[in-house]
Amino acid sequence: MTGILITGFMLVMIVSPMIIRFSEKAGFDLFARIMSYVGYSWMGVIFLFFSFSLLFDIYRLIIPAGGFILGKDLTYLAIKPRHAFFIPLVISLSIAVYGFFEAGNIQTEKLTIRSHKIPADIQRVRIAQISDVHLGLIVRESRLKNILAVVEKANPDILVSTGDLVDGQIDNLAGPAAMLREINPRYGKYAITGNHEFYAGLDQAIRFTEQAGFTMLRGEKVDIKDVLTIAGVDDPQARYFGPHSGASERELLSDIPDNRFALLLKHRPLLDKSSRGLFDLQLSGHVHRGQIFPFSIITGLYYETQAGFAALSDGSSLYVSRGSGTWGPPIRFLSPPEVTIIDLVHADK
Repeated sequence: MTGILITGFMLVMIVSPMIIRFSEKAGFDLFARIMSYVGYSWMGVIFLFFSFSLLFDIYRLIIPAGGFILGKDLTYLAIKPRHAFFIPLVISLSIAVYGFFEAGNIQTEKLTIRSHKIPADIQRVRIAQISDVHLGLIVRESRLKNILAVVEKANPDILVSTGDLVDGQIDNLAGPAAMLREINPRYGKYAITGNHEFYAGLDQAIRFTEQAGFTMLRGEKVDIKDVLTIAGVDDPQARYFGPHSGASERELLSDIPDNRFALLLKHRPLLDKSSRGLFDLQLSGHVHRGQIFPFSIITGLYYETQAGFAALSDGSSLYVSRGSGTWGPPIRFLSPPEVTIIDLVHADK
């Protein structure tokens, strides 16, 4: 009987993403949210358990191999199979519980960029960056309230969202849209698409983002008085859902005057060699810094900069946010969520 129950639970967890999607579409919002927490938390625990079990398995292989090489009996250092199962399980569950609270602990990352392109008579231009909020069944009003509290405290001149503002499920999000609409920086709010905007349904995602008060930049740019130019490009996922909207990255940036500070919003922290030197600062997200260690080791192999600031050649620079929300498991480990506050000041100040 126990075996049947365990098998049934495992099967439900495997198909939980489909159960979540269909139940949410059918209007069973509460059930979908409960299944999201259970199913995606299980996904996080399984990933952690696999990672730590792998370490224990490697250790168990090293003991007999080392004994053979050294010609000694090292079995007294071996771990019993039962312990090799329960110790990683306890570690994984403990990290998952801790990671649940870390996911709600929004941190403020501050960055100051000095440039002669910022007018000397302006004390500063403050930009607040949110990224990868993933509003949906898990990240809702309570989590968004914490994110926006950090934004409001900083009192930015500009608010930008560098993609994945919404998740795959974005029904019944009138409340979060109204909360975002209450933030009104003096120079406006600007957003770009991430890959999840396309997964959620582009038209629906754009409609939500605009209802939240953002101006969408899809291969477009906007001049902020005599201060700076903000350019935004679509996520590459757009090519699978139709052509990119607007101009290419190089076309978009090439006609910005040399004396104007160019801010590029681009979801993935990938660098286009043809546009290097045409922007001053690129703001990106997408990677979540792995979200749950040790997945950050894998993302670090692909992205040269998966979090934080990087000075590039030709006077350009890149900042990659760890993200403000969570995707999938409502867990973060060694990668706390952030709101980034960037101060642009004249170089002599």
